[in-house]
Amino acid sequence: MIENSTSQSNEIYDAIVIGTGISGGWAAKELCEKGLKTLVLERGRMIKHIEDYPTMHMDPWDFKHRDEKSKEVLARKPKQNRSGFVVHPARQHFFVDDIKHPYNEVKRFDWIRGYHVGGRSLMWGRHSYRWSEMDFEANKKDGHGVDWPIRYKDVEPWYTKVEEFIGVCGQNEGISQLPDSNLTPPMELNCVEEKFKEGVNNAFDDRIVTHARIAHITGDKTHEGRSKCQYRNRCMRGCPFGGYFSSNSSTLPAAEKTGNMILRPNSIVHEIIYDDKTKLATGVKVIDANTKETIVYNAKVIFCCASAIASAAILLQSKSKRFPNGLGNDSGELGHNLMDHHFKVGANAEVEGFEDKYYKGRKPAGFYVPRFVNIDEKSEKKDYVRGFGMQGGAGRSGWSRAVSEMSFGAELKEDLLKPGKWGIGMTAFGECLPYHENKMVLDYEKLDEWGLPTVTFDAEWKENELKMQIDMEKQAVKLLKAAGFKNVRGYRGESFPGLGIHEMGTARMGRDPKTSVLNANNQIHTVPNVYVTDGACMTSSACQNPSLTYMALTARAANHAANQLKNNTFKNA
Repeated sequence: MIENSTSQSNEIYDAIVIGTGISGGWAAKELCEKGLKTLVLERGRMIKHIEDYPTMHMDPWDFKHRDEKSKEVLARKPKQNRSGFVVHPARQHFFVDDIKHPYNEVKRFDWIRGYHVGGRSLMWGRHSYRWSEMDFEANKKDGHGVDWPIRYKDVEPWYTKVEEFIGVCGQNEGISQLPDSNLTPPMELNCVEEKFKEGVNNAFDDRIVTHARIAHITGDKTHEGRSKCQYRNRCMRGCPFGGYFSSNSSTLPAAEKTGNMILRPNSIVHEIIYDDKTKLATGVKVIDANTKETIVYNAKVIFCCASAIASAAILLQSKSKRFPNGLGNDSGELGHNLMDHHFKVGANAEVEGFEDKYYKGRKPAGFYVPRFVNIDEKSEKKDYVRGFGMQGGAGRSGWSRAVSEMSFGAELKEDLLKPGKWGIGMTAFGECLPYHENKMVLDYEKLDEWGLPTVTFDAEWKENELKMQIDMEKQAVKLLKAAGFKNVRGYRGESFPGLGIHEMGTARMGRDPKTSVLNANNQIHTVPNVYVTDGACMTSSACQNPSLTYMALTARAANHAANQLKNNTFKNA
C-alpha cells in the first residue's frame, strides 16, 4: 500500500459511520438523534438533495440521442453496462467508472456501484419487504450456513420504526411468509394487473398476487421535507420531491438537524485501528480521495456501513498482530459466504382487450407474488430448498419498467401518444444459499490509484439455484396461463452474481465466533465497539429485497451501541 503524509485528528468522536447509503444514513440518523457526536465518512463526492440531480426533469427528447448510451461512457463503464440499465445518460452519472475503480473476477461478478453521498439509496429499486420467521430459521432447519443469532421477533419493532419513517406503501395480506407491515395506501394495480390478481386468486389457494411494497410516500401522512410520489418513474435520477426514500432526502437531513453530524465526503476509509491493550477499535485511517493525504480519525464506536463488499474489504485490510488476517477474522469467514439474488427468469404474455383503458402517470412499481414454495409439506420441492418471489407489471409500452433492475429507459414520446397493446410479465427473484467457497478476496498485486488492493470475486450459482430457476420459469408460465392470458412465453436469461445488486454475507452474524464474524447485535465478536450493519452482516439471503432488513438491523444496532456507550460497557465486553 502506498503511504502518504499522515495527519492525526485531535478530536475523539462518539461515533464514526463509514458509508452514507441505506445503512450508513440510518446509522447516522439514529446515533445523532441519541446525542452522539458523529463523523460520517463517504468515499465518494458530495451529492446535495435536489441541487445535484442534473437529469431529474429531462424528457427523452432533451437528450442528444434520446437517452442512448454513448461510446465514450461504454468505454469507461463496461462492467456497469452489464446490468443493461445503468449507463444511459439519464442516470449514468450516479454509477462508477470501471476504469477508475477496477475489480477482478475469477468467475464473473457484476458489481454495480455508486460512489457518492447517498450511495445506492439514490438508485435502489425501493421494494421493501419484511423477512419472516421462516427466513430467520431456514439455515438451522435445512443445515445450510449457520444459524441466525436472532429471530423475527427481535427485528419486528425495528421494521415498524423504519417503515414509519421512510414511508412504505402496499397492502397487508395476513400471510406468514410475508409479515404484515406498517404501510401507507398502495399504488393501485392497473386493469390488467387486477385481472391477473383475480385470475391467480381464483385458480390457486396457496399463492396470491398483491401490490408491490415500495418505499414511496402515498396517503395523507406527512414526511418532513418530502412530498408524495409524483408517478414520474424517474427515480434512479434522484427524486427532487423526495417521493421515495433516500439517505439524501431523509436520514442524512434528520442527522444534520440534530447538530451532531459532521459529514466528510471524498474520504476513503481503508483501515479500522485496533488497540491490543483495550481490545477495542480506536478509530479509522482515511485517504482523502483528492489529495491522497492519510488522516486518522478517532471514535468510541464505529459503524461499518460501506456495503457488503467494501465493508469486508475494510475489515480484511485492518490487520494487526492480534488480527493478522483482518479485524475480527478469527473464524476465517470474512469475505466468504457471498450471496446475491438470482433472477432474469420469468414469463411474458399478451393481453387481449382493455384497449379503452389507459392510465395517467407512470407508477414506479407493479405487483408482487410472495413466495409459495417450500413453505409447508404441501408446497415442498424435492429437488431444491428455499424459494423465490416474483415482481412484475402490466402496461402498454413494456411491463419491465415496473421492475427497476430490468428497466431500459424506454420513455419515448411515442409511448405517450400512441398506446399499443397491453402486455404483462414478471421476473422471479430466488434465494441463494450461503456457500463458504463463494467469496471475495483482496489482490495486493493489483492496486487502485490510491494504492489500495483491488477486490477479486470468485462466486457462482450452484446446483440449488439452477434447479430453482427451472421451477421459477415453470411457475411464472403457470400463473399467467391460469389468469387467462395469451401467447405466454417463459424465459431464462443469463445472469451472474452481483446483477441483483443485493450483495450479502461477507461478515455474517452467528452464534459461534468460530463460524461467524458478528454477534446478535451486529458487533464483531472480538471487537465489540465495531458494528457492521450493511449487507455484509447477513447470514442468509431469503428471497425478498434486503434493504428494509439492513435498515431495521442498523436502527437496532445503533440503539444498542448508544446504550453501551452511555453505560460505558464496551471496555468490559
